[in-house]
Amino acid sequence: MKKENKKLKRTKFEEKEFRRLQKAIASLPKPSFNNPEKAQPTKAVSVPKIIPAILKNNSLVVPSEEKAQKIIDSPIILDTNSKRIETVAQIRKPKAKSTILRTLGYLKKYWYLLVLAFLFAAINSVFEIFIPILIGRGIDYIVGPGDVNFDILLKYIIALSVCIVGFAIFKWLLARVSNGMAYKVEQQMHNDIFKKFNKVPLKYIDNSSHGDLQSRMINDVDLITDGFVMGLTTFFDCLATIVLTLVFMIRINVTIALIIIGITPISIIVASVIAKLSHKLFKKQAKCVGDLSGTMVEMVGNQKIVKAFLYEDKSVKKFDDINNKLKDASQQAMYYSTLSAPIARFINGLLYATVAIVGCMFALKGQMSVGDISIFLSYANKYTRPFNDIADVFADLQAAYASAIRVFNILDMENETSDADLPDIKRCTGEVIFDKVDFSYTPDKKLIQNLNLHITKGQKVAIVGPTGCGKSTLINLLMRFYDVDKGQIVVSGYPIKEVTRKSLRNQYGMVLQETWLFSASIRDNIAYGKDNATDAEIKKAAKLAGVDHFIQTMPDGYNTIINENGDNLSQGQKQLICIARLMLAKPPMLILDEATSNIDTRTELAIQEAFTKMMENKTSFVVAHRLSTIVSSDLILVMNKGNIIEQGTHKQLLAQKGFYYNLYNSQFSKY
Repeated sequence: MKKENKKLKRTKFEEKEFRRLQKAIASLPKPSFNNPEKAQPTKAVSVPKIIPAILKNNSLVVPSEEKAQKIIDSPIILDTNSKRIETVAQIRKPKAKSTILRTLGYLKKYWYLLVLAFLFAAINSVFEIFIPILIGRGIDYIVGPGDVNFDILLKYIIALSVCIVGFAIFKWLLARVSNGMAYKVEQQMHNDIFKKFNKVPLKYIDNSSHGDLQSRMINDVDLITDGFVMGLTTFFDCLATIVLTLVFMIRINVTIALIIIGITPISIIVASVIAKLSHKLFKKQAKCVGDLSGTMVEMVGNQKIVKAFLYEDKSVKKFDDINNKLKDASQQAMYYSTLSAPIARFINGLLYATVAIVGCMFALKGQMSVGDISIFLSYANKYTRPFNDIADVFADLQAAYASAIRVFNILDMENETSDADLPDIKRCTGEVIFDKVDFSYTPDKKLIQNLNLHITKGQKVAIVGPTGCGKSTLINLLMRFYDVDKGQIVVSGYPIKEVTRKSLRNQYGMVLQETWLFSASIRDNIAYGKDNATDAEIKKAAKLAGVDHFIQTMPDGYNTIINENGDNLSQGQKQLICIARLMLAKPPMLILDEATSNIDTRTELAIQEAFTKMMENKTSFVVAHRLSTIVSSDLILVMNKGNIIEQGTHKQLLAQKGFYYNLYNSQFSKY
């Protein structure tokens, strides 16, 4: 019994530790969509106060406020960041008229294609209208057995063949021009959205669902071009057919023409009512598609963590919940939107029967020929067919309108403050000053307050502290990924808000823990750090980074293609390539954020030697958890809860026997 109780207690303890580890995993920083080498702002993470094992007794009393930082509990690990850009950027709902006009505004650049589409649609409609007339007139010359005028009938057959061929050719030309225009508009929208992502403040991207942003750029733009661009050419084609059909019907018989005109608007009214009902449902559908994309991006990108923590069932359940919402929204939207087509076709069938009966009555009175009845029956279908087509595309138009709002909400985000008129940093001295700096990611949660720091040229500055204490935040502020709330940062004598971002960021070379490689050759990935880099320079940088030997063993050497996200390389290999990129760039100042965290100890020592040579007479910032890598730093900043609580050299900080002393000794304790 005692053994069972002991086993039960141990199981509960293990479950408790497992949940604690889950919470810690949930709070890990995520990669930024806008800047792949930048980590998102970290949440508060539990960091127990570290007591070195060499302190056997309780002589050192730890203040309660330093024992731990509070964990922000997350009910589900790997939870999709469900905030949409409208909430993050506080975007107001646009007016319907402005949304439609802005969408049509994309066609201005391609007005010549629009004119061609309208011209081809008009010619196509003319050929289409003449086909029933030629058939009807031909029927009138087929009176009965032995009473057929083959000479005149042959002329009608030739003319009919010309119309059919012309109709087919111009129908193809219309589709070709319409599709070409749609693809050009789609390309322009993709470019505008992508450029916008690079102009908006990073806080908008970091705090939004990345899958939702991708869905807007891809799925929503597709719906816009299908609904608005293709719908516009379809509308004009239908309009030309309606007008020409109406003219010829009135010329043949006014009474039947009025019957057709009187019944047709019923289908239009039905379609418009259904369109209003379906709009809200399509808007809900577009939102669900964005949520589903966000979940997919997250789960697929974190499969190792999902499997390691046996999260498969929960992730499937979460996906199923969102997928079921999408299914329900799609079914409701399509149910209402597709009602218009069968109702319109029922009205058209009723109209067809009415025209046939009335036409026969006129024929019996000798006021119409059999050929005229044939023409009217064809026109009854052709006159209502455009309305049927418009009813069929109403669903696309409603989906396109909902998608247009989502796309323009991105384009309406406020850009970063312009620096076009600001000067560049002419000369980098390496001096960095933090003057009374305040910063927080959200106004209600203070992080850095009244930070003052003066770093002179050539200093090697190490930043240490528990997770979530603000180390990476300092890097974000130095690079001006985020702007300070109060105070200022001065680099090389220039307040960073008074110089261009490009010239500021050119002063730094970065290697982060989150490696970023794009789908291209290893040579191209290394050369990313310098324009027009030669092969000799690339190989020299690779040798300095200790990656040349590994590259030579690859099938195609430096021409080996790295697949998406560098999945065909290990984490260490990817980090070495990023280090080689930095070695090639030779920037005036360095930022190393856990730059060797994925590299073995032997390789790390070689890399550290290369870094030491690079850092000579250069200001450098090193973020590290392995304190053995920063003992030679000129200045060590110890951070906790956004504040610098200790600073000095390694020896000075050990002599103080404070926070750094405990942190350092804990890494070399014997358990």
